[in-house]
Amino acid sequence: MFEPINALGGSLEPCSIDPLTGFYRDGLCQTGHENPGVHAVCIYATQEFLDYSKESGNDISTPMPKFSFAGVKAGESWCLSGVRYVQALKDGKAPQIFIHSTHIAMLQLVDLETLKKYALDL
Repeated sequence: MFEPINALGGSLEPCSIDPLTGFYRDGLCQTGHENPGVHAVCIYATQEFLDYSKESGNDISTPMPKFSFAGVKAGESWCLSGVRYVQALKDGKAPQIFIHSTHIAMLQLVDLETLKKYALDL
């Protein structure tokens, strides 16, 4: 795991405990070498984004009980793959984020000014 620092250089804040999110299922958008999808951006899920994500092949809203996954619902926060976030940006469908809960590793994929543009917590 990389150090838990957010995109602004401060301490990484929790993204969501209910539902429990994060690659490590610890509520934080932490990342590490074993996380090639870089699940490091804390999004605010809207129905529009969930529909887009499903149509784009990343269905995060459908429950999968065999993995104890209830599915992300509109109004919830979720640690999204940085690669998927970049694609949503390119498609003009990127959701708003919580930048204090977004890992600094996202700066390898998206510039800080873009992240700030989508931040709800600035």
